[in-house]
Amino acid sequence: MAQQATIQGVILDEFNEPVKDVNVSIQGTTIGTASNENGFYQLKVPANQKVIITFTAISYKGGQKELTLKNRQVYELNPVMVSSVEIIDTVVLNTTTREDLEGITTISATVIRKIPGAQPGVENILKSLPGVSGSNELSTQYRARGGNFDENLVYINEIEVYRPFLIRSGQQEGLSFVNSDMVRSVDFSAGGFQSKYGDKLSSVLDIDYRRPTAFGAGIDASLLGVNAFVEGDAFAKAFTGILGVRYRDNSLLVNSRETEANAIPRFFDAQTYLTYKINSKLELGFLGNIAINSYEFEPKLREANFGTLQDVQGIIINYEGREDDQYETYFGALKASYDATENLSLRFITSVYHTQEQEHYDILANYGLGRPNTDIGSSDLGQIDFVTSVGSELEHGRNDLDALIMTAEHRGTLEIPSEKKENDRLDWGIKFSKEDIRDRVREYNVIDSAGFNIRPPFADLANDQPYEPFTGPLVPFESTSADNDVQVTRYQLFGQYSSRGYIKDTEVFWNAGIRSHTWNVSGDGIESTTQTVVSPRGQLAIKPAWNNTDMLFRISGGLYYQPPFYRELRDQQGVVNPAVKAQKSIHAVIGNDWSFNWISSDGKKRPFKLTTEVYYKDLTDVNTYTLENVRIRYRANNDAVAYAYGVDLRINGEFVPGTESWFSAGYLKTEENLNGRGYIARPTDQRLKFAALFQDYVPNMPHLKMYLNLVYNTGLPGGSPNYADPYDFQFRLQDYRRADIGINLVLKDDKKSSKLFSNFTEVTIGAEIYNIFDESNSITNIWVRDVSSQQQFAIPNELTPRVFNVRLVARL
Repeated sequence: MAQQATIQGVILDEFNEPVKDVNVSIQGTTIGTASNENGFYQLKVPANQKVIITFTAISYKGGQKELTLKNRQVYELNPVMVSSVEIIDTVVLNTTTREDLEGITTISATVIRKIPGAQPGVENILKSLPGVSGSNELSTQYRARGGNFDENLVYINEIEVYRPFLIRSGQQEGLSFVNSDMVRSVDFSAGGFQSKYGDKLSSVLDIDYRRPTAFGAGIDASLLGVNAFVEGDAFAKAFTGILGVRYRDNSLLVNSRETEANAIPRFFDAQTYLTYKINSKLELGFLGNIAINSYEFEPKLREANFGTLQDVQGIIINYEGREDDQYETYFGALKASYDATENLSLRFITSVYHTQEQEHYDILANYGLGRPNTDIGSSDLGQIDFVTSVGSELEHGRNDLDALIMTAEHRGTLEIPSEKKENDRLDWGIKFSKEDIRDRVREYNVIDSAGFNIRPPFADLANDQPYEPFTGPLVPFESTSADNDVQVTRYQLFGQYSSRGYIKDTEVFWNAGIRSHTWNVSGDGIESTTQTVVSPRGQLAIKPAWNNTDMLFRISGGLYYQPPFYRELRDQQGVVNPAVKAQKSIHAVIGNDWSFNWISSDGKKRPFKLTTEVYYKDLTDVNTYTLENVRIRYRANNDAVAYAYGVDLRINGEFVPGTESWFSAGYLKTEENLNGRGYIARPTDQRLKFAALFQDYVPNMPHLKMYLNLVYNTGLPGGSPNYADPYDFQFRLQDYRRADIGINLVLKDDKKSSKLFSNFTEVTIGAEIYNIFDESNSITNIWVRDVSSQQQFAIPNELTPRVFNVRLVARL
């Protein structure tokens, strides 16, 4: 009776994607298991006797396999699950997954690859979700519910990833770390997330890279660059590997802007994910990335009109000088996964992240202000007739940074079996990290107006000219100079318990956890400082057994801390303050999912889901900052309190049969109080947001498809000079409006055959138009002075206009 054999394998669907939560059992017994998130399962069966193995899953046709195995025999069985509904695509919205209970939004990897955008990929899709905003199509950065870019966690296969430090504008940013060609699944939470996800204030993006089960390759080429990947397995599927290479040249976008310039923004990266299964219990995984981003910019001329219809102003700017930026990052992580028993999983992760970054620029802008010609019949309409004021501004920078981040981590998961309900789950983890930062900051800005050097706005020296001679030194208008050698050591612990079951007919899920984070800041000339924070969190979800109504209710929250990273330790003068506290936030999120079917005119049911979430954040020890494009400069003094509240709505479903689309809307209000001076809008106070992601096809020609991505955000506070008192500048930038469209013709896929492309699994050609309506969006202002009127004028820095792109996708 003690003799046993083992059946194991990977369960795939008809699209060669892993299927999780498939029930694998021995017919006529209670012995069974379920496939994990990678489709892998393992089942112990009696040896030397006939058994029938059954595979069942919601929305898939079941299957069976009859086997007789010898003692200790390991038999590999890789079944393919076929969807129970056969349409153009399968949209399933009426099942309750663990992600639904945890308040997680799941995004299809197919949607990520197909939706158009100036920066396509995961972040492009995130900006269409409620509670997530971004007003710069050149950037992959995003804000969640009033937070900033530094408040978002990103994981790939449980490995935390980082982004460069010095980037100031979206056009310098280049590629996202996440390679869409390698993605298997994407989970996102905009708040109220579990203890296992780490210490940030706003959101978590949890991505899994796929493990291939056969050879494959693909290429995605457009006028903006080329992405390519190759994948496969070896050694009886014990080894799997996927390699992705990307090259992008943003010249098409950057050179289409209103400033005439010689711009060469080139970005390259190579990324790989490898796994090797040593035996049935132990597996090794490696995630590696090399990114080399180069940005060369030589502005020449800019002409722009601004102001109002009653007071039209014009400016001509002639530039001299150039900017040369270089960002090189190297990342490697090794993960060992050990299944000690059927219910106990142990993971050990170590990673190294190294970045070398430089910003070198000297740009002189000579400008002339004047009145443009407003005579509609004139041949020089809009051109400046005569210049009323002149001035110049010199920007200089020599910034160099070298950062090394090393981590070692252990995570564990124990499933506690239960006969009456789903297994309870205990997760824990411990993490050690060491950050070594070497930073040299040299920046200054000299402003000259009609031959007079403009002094800093906060100078202590009084100027009583012409009555008294002024003897103060000549200094730049703004200046930052610092050399920092900083080491940060961190110790993190977490533990959490999850349970899912029933109270009578009502399904109940709850999760409770706690984290602790201890960090020490030291370095050359820095007083060693150690701090500790403890963060409890919890979730509760209830799904009543109501007839004809599919409702799910959630509540989550807790105490969230964000211990300072290097940028948060450095103030606006470049000086590191080791005593900066962790920002603290109390989160409360209440959510509801309503799943329903809409019966169309042809009598068929189409699934839909309406998700509503209301949230509130109470923030203390706030580290205030200024936001300029994508660069954040902290004041590093924890001198404020703040709050954020809002409501998010999203409806997704089959607006067109066989495709999933969604519409999002959100309202947000967030304000801060600096040193008790009163509440004012935070730099991320983007009140209203509307977005839509829509897929369609021609009914009589379903292989001609259309993808539409729409975003509308009300204007952010800002556009004011960096040195300005925020209480004096509370106006807003203009609203952000953008629509991107892609039209693809599928020449070959799993539903359309082609003799010409018989060796390919997919071939698609298409055209994309970014910013269809040619909206003049802006993200920052440049400020110029009129010496005659003693006024300062804000001139918007406009983002990209309408741009046309062509695209070819081919996969083996």
